Amino acid sequence: MPAERIAMHKIRELLRLKYDCALSHERIARALSISKGVVAKYVKAAEECGRPWAELSAADEAELRRVLGVARRGRGASVANVPPDLAAVHQGLKRKNVTLALLWEEYVQTAGGPSYQYSRFCDLYRAFARTLKRSMRQVHRAGEKLFIDYAGDTVPIVDADTGEISRAQIFVAVLGASSYTFACATATQSQADWLG
Repeated sequence: MPAERIAMHKIRELLRLKYDCALSHERIARALSISKGVVAKYVKAAEECGRPWAELSAADEAELRRVLGVARRGRGASVANVPPDLAAVHQGLKRKNVTLALLWEEYVQTAGGPSYQYSRFCDLYRAFARTLKRSMRQVHRAGEKLFIDYAGDTVPIVDADTGEISRAQIFVAVLGASSYTFACATATQSQADWLG
């Protein structure tokens, strides 16, 4: 996160406390709720400009800004990041083996300008996802329903005796109320394996 800019009236007060009141950097920092490093930075800038405090205190804001080398940042002057297409990201997550990290990498490569970091990208997507319509909530009584199916990808299994590699189908069963899950590997998705 970039350092917060200090208002010119605070810089002027900082210099007044230093030169008129002869306070230490620590006391000035405490009084203005800023760091000692910031106090030292502006005191050094005032000393390097070679002008006495009486002259600096009489200067208007623009002159003081120029003398101290404080850049003025207008509203919206920061570089805007290219916004991601969050609807496309949402659709992309429905594809098999696609993660938010992969979609962020695609976004960075295709942005054509400054892009958001991964954490901000995720925050933007989550905020977008909260605005979408929810699916129907289902309430299940304990032991009433069991949801069963074969999972998508197969798993390679190596026979210890022959070294032969075969593909195993993953059977998954989930109780509706408790979400307790049972999974086992079967050779095929045949009726015999299903009933077994």
